[in-house]
Amino acid sequence: MKHNGNSILNKVNNPDDLKKVNEKDLPQVCQELRDYIIDAVSCNPGHFGASLGVVELTVALHYVFNTPFDKIIWDVGHQAYGHKILTNRKEKFHTNRKYKGLSGFPNITESKYDAFGVGHSSTSISAALGMAIAAQKNNEKDKQVVAVIGDGSMTAGQAFEGLNNLSISKTNMLIVLNDNNMAIDPNVGGLSDYLVDISTSHTYNKLRTEIIKGLEKLKITGPNARDKIVSINNSIKSLLTKQTNIFEGLNIRYFGPVDGHDINHLVKVLNDLKDIPGPKVLHCITKKGKGFKFAEEDQTAWHATGAKFNKETGEKIAPSSNTPKPPKYQDVFGHSIVELAEKNEKIVGITPAMPSGCSLNIMMEKMPDRAFDVGIAEQHAVTFSAGLAISGLVPFCNIYSSFMQRAYDQVIHDVAIQNLNVVFCLDRGGLVGADGATHHGVFDMAFFRVIPNLTIASPRNEEELRNLMYTAQLPDMGPFVIRYPRGIGTTTEWRTPFKEVQVGKGEKLLDGSDIAFITVGPIANKTMQVCQALKKEGFSAALYDLRYIKPLDEELLHEVFKSHKKVITIEDGTIIGGIGSAVIEFMVENNYQASVKKLGVPDRFVDHGTQTELQHECGFDKQGIYEAAVNMIQ
Repeated sequence: MKHNGNSILNKVNNPDDLKKVNEKDLPQVCQELRDYIIDAVSCNPGHFGASLGVVELTVALHYVFNTPFDKIIWDVGHQAYGHKILTNRKEKFHTNRKYKGLSGFPNITESKYDAFGVGHSSTSISAALGMAIAAQKNNEKDKQVVAVIGDGSMTAGQAFEGLNNLSISKTNMLIVLNDNNMAIDPNVGGLSDYLVDISTSHTYNKLRTEIIKGLEKLKITGPNARDKIVSINNSIKSLLTKQTNIFEGLNIRYFGPVDGHDINHLVKVLNDLKDIPGPKVLHCITKKGKGFKFAEEDQTAWHATGAKFNKETGEKIAPSSNTPKPPKYQDVFGHSIVELAEKNEKIVGITPAMPSGCSLNIMMEKMPDRAFDVGIAEQHAVTFSAGLAISGLVPFCNIYSSFMQRAYDQVIHDVAIQNLNVVFCLDRGGLVGADGATHHGVFDMAFFRVIPNLTIASPRNEEELRNLMYTAQLPDMGPFVIRYPRGIGTTTEWRTPFKEVQVGKGEKLLDGSDIAFITVGPIANKTMQVCQALKKEGFSAALYDLRYIKPLDEELLHEVFKSHKKVITIEDGTIIGGIGSAVIEFMVENNYQASVKKLGVPDRFVDHGTQTELQHECGFDKQGIYEAAVNMIQ
């Protein structure tokens, strides 16, 4: 992707090149970088709005700081496209999120400029504090450490934990608060309103600047000089706004708000902040999707593009097809919870900042008093759900499988031990595709299987998802987990009347004598096609869908091992501790003898690519299943 002969960005491949650019030409660099991102993502879909919103901030940070010696941690990483382009990856950026190409997030194995791996939100302050203290221990006095946090990340508990720890430290560290009042959907909660209030307090910021100059003239000295100055500033804030700035209340110097799109002013401010010791916050006001009017006008829709688009008209370019497509699993959830809630007034919906991602926004529109977006706060979402459940409501807590990892203790301590009827709907179970290792939902079956009181299920199709949701809200069900994949299902005829799915009962889908497949979830549909292919070659394969990961259908498994000596288990999850492990445990405990091969995600972190590419790499696409079966039979 090339620019015209007058392009400055053409000559900038890394931060050293950027530093050679005259400061007056930085606005042109920003415009070219923004155009570059728009050009690239219009042809190669990916995250979009967040990176457009931090173009000026990205350029300013690399212009001012000495990266990679100085460390910049991007939280969350989907705002780091400009950073990647400016750090020796411009020519490879067309491979972003593609199989074997650049990761869509900062990745320490990809570049020395990626200071920390960031795919989940709200980790930057903790990581940066660790790096800053390590710099002190290593006597790297000149090292600067910057955490760029935003896009909703400040609402998560870990960010506050990091701030609290930072508050008792004299560590030289800068937090850049990228305040665009958005996550994927609009930010929610008091902190979001609070930041807006700060951003409008021009009186405070003007007066504070004047008093800081006066204090410098007074030359306050001594071991407690910094604390005295901070205390005076806190008093100014309280006097003018009747409240204490949350950052300065923690003894963290607060600067701003500043215009996050004024590149020259950002450079000046960042240069000034380099010379101020101790922990500090720079509050930048930015617009998500800046410079692309369609993304500015609909920030949620343009968080990630999902498809190629016409950069002139904003029209998404989807593959043309006259054949009706099955719905996405998330949309089946979204419509089904509304139908269930219409029948059961106790049902409520909860999501941590993903209403459009998980389709709870359908319920939020139709029943706004019964659906809750709690912000990026998975731990809170689970315990909040427990509080609702113990009070007699039936919460459907929808969290991406990958993000549920952040609330594991809450599931055990607050839900399972108390045996509360919280329905956990785990969206994006299994390999998710281009978001890669940080987002694959491959561990949930293994880490939930060991928890007492949990019922865990995975539907084979959309109709079964609806029926499992119906079953989960019936009386005396206790904690109930339903995991389903990213993407579309298998049928357009899914909106059937609800019916109960007996807990712990699977289903024999095909009879056969040469080999038995045991599956869980939608992978059964692919395995069915493999069975048909094997039949054409003269092989007879049985297919059993467990449906329930816990409790196991022991009657079904007895049938399998009484009639088969060759068994293959298949799961879109880790083979260590997953369904294959559960089946082998059953076999050993019941003194059966058989050859069992486990297919699924191997014991390593899988990078990004399409779901088809990654399933092939892991050996449980149709080809992998077929070859494993033939090898075992022969």
